[in-house]
Amino acid sequence: MDFQRLYQQLLQLDQRSYKAYKQIAGVYQFAGFQLSIDYVQGDPFASPSRLRVQIPQTGSQETDSGIQSFPEELYRSHSREVALRDYLTRQFAQVAAEARGRRGSGNSGLIAIAPTSQQVLERTSVLITSKQLEARFVVGLPARGRTILGKQAAELLCEDLPLIVDRALNYAQLNSTALRHHVETVEDADWLRQKLAERGLVAFVANGAILPRQSGVDDRPLIQNALPFESPASLQVSFQRPNQGEISGMGIPSGITLIVGGGYHGKSTLLKAIALGIYNHIPGDGREFVVTDPAAVKIRAEDGRSIAGVNISPFIDHLPQGRSTEQFSTENASGSTSQAANIMEALEAGATVLLVDEDTSATNFMIRDGRMQALIAKSKEPITPFVDKIRQLYQDYSVSTILVMGGSGDYFDVADTVIAMTDFQPQEVTAQAKAIAQQYSTDRTPEGGSQFGAIAQRIPHFSLLQERGDRPPRTKVRDVDELVFGAEAIDLTAVEQIVEVNQLRAIGAALTYIQQHYLDGQYSLKTILEYVMADLQSSSPDVLTAFPQGDLAMFRPDELAAVLNRMRSLNTTSQPKAHPLA
Repeated sequence: MDFQRLYQQLLQLDQRSYKAYKQIAGVYQFAGFQLSIDYVQGDPFASPSRLRVQIPQTGSQETDSGIQSFPEELYRSHSREVALRDYLTRQFAQVAAEARGRRGSGNSGLIAIAPTSQQVLERTSVLITSKQLEARFVVGLPARGRTILGKQAAELLCEDLPLIVDRALNYAQLNSTALRHHVETVEDADWLRQKLAERGLVAFVANGAILPRQSGVDDRPLIQNALPFESPASLQVSFQRPNQGEISGMGIPSGITLIVGGGYHGKSTLLKAIALGIYNHIPGDGREFVVTDPAAVKIRAEDGRSIAGVNISPFIDHLPQGRSTEQFSTENASGSTSQAANIMEALEAGATVLLVDEDTSATNFMIRDGRMQALIAKSKEPITPFVDKIRQLYQDYSVSTILVMGGSGDYFDVADTVIAMTDFQPQEVTAQAKAIAQQYSTDRTPEGGSQFGAIAQRIPHFSLLQERGDRPPRTKVRDVDELVFGAEAIDLTAVEQIVEVNQLRAIGAALTYIQQHYLDGQYSLKTILEYVMADLQSSSPDVLTAFPQGDLAMFRPDELAAVLNRMRSLNTTSQPKAHPLA
């Protein structure tokens, strides 16, 4: 068998310079699987080597190697396939972590697969068809200093790796009940999300859901003192899931929904759970059946960000010195201009629901009360507050808003649904809020006109940042808050719906892909997003890279647009405006 050749080759490399490891690149046949060594690191402290294993899928019967194939019913739909791949990625990570031993300096002895989160994403770490299962991972080839440890490398690749494959990728070795539950939970959540629109809903929060998290840096569910969610009777809806039967919970209808309540009663926790309801979650997360319209976008103020040619005139107009806001650009946005741009960019990219929390909003963007209106005339105030545009946005473009608001009752006038969070439990208080609005009429004057205004489409341009010859820009991911693209660091702290570095790495690859295929000055940003997503759906994230990578994950067009819009090298030109009700 080829693995014996690899074993002997590694022994012969013992004590040689680390670069000699390059000789092992190639394909090797093991009992039950094929190993491809695609890239070999040149230094023990460099990025680890990239490897793949490919296991034939021959049906559910065990082969001579003892590796049993996965039943096709576990990946018969796209939803099930993504769930199965996610489960196997987590199994591989767990088994590899248990098997790891220290075998020298740097990353020596490492076998690892793409990191995961509480969310179930379509990743390139594991692929499966009726013919083959493929797992992509990295290995730190053992060394002492920069000298090869050949015996340890032979044990790592020819002994440890087959054990990991057997324990993590062999159906016969897995807990079939847990695996099936994982797949069915994801499929049910996908089904629920698809049913929202036909029920007139933009979000659903299941009874019994656990919404609080361990901490701001730990997204696992809070266990101690966490109260299960319970829908108010007036908002309760029920569904009959394909796999796990009836489920009931709170349905948030389309339109304008306010989440109100005192401080520390769970308003922002509910909104954060809804914001991540665009993704599926692993069983036991507590938010498995919190599902949201897939085009819902979290909006916030973002002081200091750059803005390139955005039409923010629905919110901000007649700036001093006659400065135009129909193609507004700045290197250093204020809170109000950044929040206006974030909304307009989200609408341009196709958002159908806006999620807004007053705690992360610019106060002067959200409201201008009667007293301030009396002191500062509208002719001297460029900002039209959100309270005067939120209803028009729904009427003109069918874009719903879910808004956490604890500081201004003026939003009662424009709300369709009002939910009060009290001791972390929701109550519907729409009737009370409307009665209060009638009893205590506002003394402010509406300032928004009769229509929301135009959502302009822009044609993007950004520099092709070549580094050496024809090689594309290098990308580097620093957690989920920053992407380095060529020489440019893109701050993504305010883009809250990116949940994994795998997504950000794929978005970085997508920027290069856009430059290579669609950045010719003819396509609007919306068209580019549609083409890129269509390319990804017709193939896979592999279309973004020159060679197979196991560390990419699918993203939404909304987050791709958010990253592109924060590039300081971005320039745009405008297409004809898209007018409301056109």
